[in-house]
Parts: sequence; structure tokens; C-alpha cells
Amino acid sequence: MAKCPVCGKPSAARAVNEAFPFCSERCRLVDLGKWLGEEYRVPVHSPDEEEDGGQPRGDQDDRRGEGDDHHDT
Repeated sequence: MAKCPVCGKPSAARAVNEAFPFCSERCRLVDLGKWLGEEYRVPVHSPDEEEDGGQPRGDQDDRRGEGDDHHDT
């Protein structure tokens, strides 16, 4: 039997529980309220950013030659 993601109590299968995966309608509404209240958030950074010290790939600041219109010969 699955556990309710809100309270952790056992949650009956969908065939006998319309609120599945929640144990009750109350827990289903609690979860909905958390989504609507923005308590759950999807991270905006990718795992690649953490490996690069927080810099998104391709957006790293490359200042070589900035403002330089001539080349050394």
C-alpha cells in the first residue's frame, strides 16, 4: 500500500480511493493549497550550473578583446 505524500498514512489504491495518491480528500486539498500558495517550487537552475560554480553553460562572461578593435601583430 502506498503512503500519502502529505501525512504519510497508508493510501488505498485508486480503484477504491478517488483521492489517490493521497489518503483522503483533505490531504489532496492540502497539497493543492501548497501548490497554489507556491510552497512547492521547481528549481530554476540546472545541474550543469552547480558543476561550473553557478555559471550557466554558454553564458560565461568572456571579456577577452572587449572594446578592443585592433589585434597585436
